[in-house]
This record gives sequence, C-alpha cells and structure tokens, in this order.
Amino acid sequence: DFFGVIQRIYTIFSCSTKRWQILKENVGLTLKSLSSTRWESRGDSVKAIRFQMSDIREALLQVADIDNDSKVKSEAKSLAMNELGDFEFLVAIIIWYEILHAVNIVSKFLQSKDMLVDVAIEKIKGLISFFESYRETGFNDALNSAKELAFEMNVDPVFPQKREIRRKRFFEENLDSSSSTPLSAEEKFRVDYFLNIVDQALSSLNRRFEEYKNYENIFGFLFTSNKFKSLDDKSLKNSCVQLENALKNDELSDIDGNDLYMELKLLRDFLPADIVGATNVLKYSKDLIVSPMGLLLIEFY
Repeated sequence: DFFGVIQRIYTIFSCSTKRWQILKENVGLTLKSLSSTRWESRGDSVKAIRFQMSDIREALLQVADIDNDSKVKSEAKSLAMNELGDFEFLVAIIIWYEILHAVNIVSKFLQSKDMLVDVAIEKIKGLISFFESYRETGFNDALNSAKELAFEMNVDPVFPQKREIRRKRFFEENLDSSSSTPLSAEEKFRVDYFLNIVDQALSSLNRRFEEYKNYENIFGFLFTSNKFKSLDDKSLKNSCVQLENALKNDELSDIDGNDLYMELKLLRDFLPADIVGATNVLKYSKDLIVSPMGLLLIEFY
C-alpha cells in the first residue's frame, strides 16, 4: 500500500506535461518512478517525497483546483488530503527512507566491479548492527520526526484508531478478555508495521551474511593478492582443492585443484605488491602471458 501511494503520486504528475510543470514549480527534487528490480529507485522515490512533503501536497492541491479531468481532480485531492494528510503515512515514509538509505549504501558497494568479499562481509555485518540498533530506537526517532513534519503540514499527529473486525465466537471458546487486551493504535503500528519491516530486513541480511561467509571460505583466497600472497604452499594447495570440490558435480569439476595450485604458485612469485584486486590480478596475468617474460615462464613451466 505504501509504495502504491508513492507510485500514484508520481503517475498523476508524469501523465501530463501541464501537471509536471506544476510539480516543477513547487519542488526541487524530481519525483522518481518505482522499479520492481532496483531498490535504489525506491530510495530515490521515497527521498523526493520525504523531504518535499508540503510542496508536493501543495502541487497536488493545485492540480485538484485547475485540472479539467474530474477523475484526476478527485485523485489529486484524495492524495493531498487523505494519504499525505495521514500521520501514519508520515511515520511510514520516514521509516522507509531511513531503511532504504542505509541499505542502498551497502547495496551499491556490493554491485561495484571492485567489490571484495571480505570487505562485503564487514559492510553487511555493519548493516546488521545498524538494524539491531534501529529496531530499539528507530520508531521513537521516526515518531518525533513525523510530529515535526505533521506540525509543518497542519496534520493531527495521532494514529487513527482502526475498527477491529471481530469474528464470531462459539460458546465453548474461552472468553477471558485479559488475554486479548487490544493494543493502542500507535503500539499496533509499531508491532505490525515497524517491527515487521525491520525483522524481515534482519532475517534477509543474516542470510546474506552467511552466504558471503560461504563465498569467502571458497573463493576468498582469489579476491585479493594480499591474502593470496600470504598463503604458504600447503594453505594455497588446500584452498585450490577446496575450490575444485565446491565446483564439482558428481565426478566432474570445472577445474583441477592440483593444476590450479601449480599455476597460482608460479603467479604468486611474480605478482607485484601494488596489484591488489581480482580484476587487476587477471589483467596482470593476461599481460604477463603475452610478454616475453611470460612466454619464457610458460616454456620453463
């Protein structure tokens, strides 16, 4: 529902050059469309509204006043008065911005071509620590920020008390009301919304953390020349054999661990100290092969 509102706000302006011009006259950060595959786009979409809420609301009200399409007028007024006038939505957008901002920083690093697994593990570990801390203090911080925003927008800073739907009880059921004391609207939002989102994020990050530790155990010795060059012959050979086993399907494997060990042992002796990342090591190896020294080494090998 939350991201549906974000997309509705973008759509109402983007479908008309006239309405887009009204938006541009009111805001500095341009609204962004959501992407189902790129979480960075969701962060950009939320950021544009999070820090321009009053201006976007004003733009929506202008559209509601001057647009000729009655459906558009109704949609714009509904978004301005209901969704952007809802304290629950204000709290939600602050929570989502904090979460997406933190995740996006690490996500961009993980997608970089020079990403190193051991550094990625530390980044994810740091993000897990952030969420563990955010779980304890984030809701109150978001609540305080939302109250400031609500004051600026003249929105009543209270959670609406939703009508609870009760199912029919049968006579043999326990009617003890003490075990089902209803939560306040604020506490219900904290438990059902805030904690739900944060706990899902923590669960996902912990799975990713374990995956990257597994990658580190298998491929880590190849990702940085510092670690590669620090291995003695026995450790290097064990790492190569372990990699062969990890890539094995039945009795077939993409590599021969002993052959890889001999090749890497040779490379280790000639690899300069300033060649660090895996990409740079591969480039150096390629250049070395076609050089006179490389041809001599191959002949010797």
